[in-house]
Amino acid sequence: MSPVIKKKGEHFELPSKYILLILTILCVGMMLITLTTDFTKGPLNRVVGTVITPFQVGISEVGGYLSKRVDELVEIRDLMTENEELKRQIDELTLQNTLLQQDRFELYQLRELYELDQSYEGYTKIGARIIAKDAGNWFASFIIDKGEEDGLAVDMNVIADGGLVGRITAVGPNWARVDSIIADNANVGGMVLSTADRVIVSGSLELMAGGKISFSQLIDADNEVMIGDKIVTSNISDKYLPGIVIGYITQINTDANNLSKSGYLTPAVDFEHLEAVLVILDRKQTVEW
Repeated sequence: MSPVIKKKGEHFELPSKYILLILTILCVGMMLITLTTDFTKGPLNRVVGTVITPFQVGISEVGGYLSKRVDELVEIRDLMTENEELKRQIDELTLQNTLLQQDRFELYQLRELYELDQSYEGYTKIGARIIAKDAGNWFASFIIDKGEEDGLAVDMNVIADGGLVGRITAVGPNWARVDSIIADNANVGGMVLSTADRVIVSGSLELMAGGKISFSQLIDADNEVMIGDKIVTSNISDKYLPGIVIGYITQINTDANNLSKSGYLTPAVDFEHLEAVLVILDRKQTVEW
């Protein structure tokens, strides 16, 4: 095998495995010298200070750096574990808070229904929850979770928030449909409580956008009816029991005939946020003429 002749100008490179071998031999040699020689004295002292000490310092710094990084990684892992546990606790507390808010709201609703029940204690009533409603913001027509099995029937009156909501227009075994007094086709025979003057209260979803519905056919020759007067169901209403609050007068106008008056009233019930109602099991008695 002929020898390899390097051409002039070629760069000589020592393989890395030889460099590693040389460094290993140097390290082993230094270790032997350290073990067998008192290098703190004599000429080797300068060599040690110049060569070995920087290696020791470098190794110490690298070791310290790696140890610090390991500690930081362990700390990060612990923090991540703690963070996940805190997230779980926050989610659990959020759920508990939501449930408590629901319980408080239901308690508030039940308290209102109880107070309403006391206000109309002369009637037999049953509570019901609203489970569905027609499209739109207002509870013009909705479904409750009580029906024939609970003694409900068509034309039974429904109340909430201290006033009249409407009446049952359809009923099933465990559900009933309620049409409210604010619906466009609704008409209720009412009476001004302070004067006993009768009126007709008419529903209007368009007017409800302004928080009111209308009344008409008021005969008030002595001008005794005032803004703020309470309107209740009349004793001659064909579908509604007497004395149930409908709302409060907010505006009175004299009609073109100068004989009757009309105007607007604010319903006693919040028809935008209904959740539960009371159904009066007593029905208005009707007489055939």
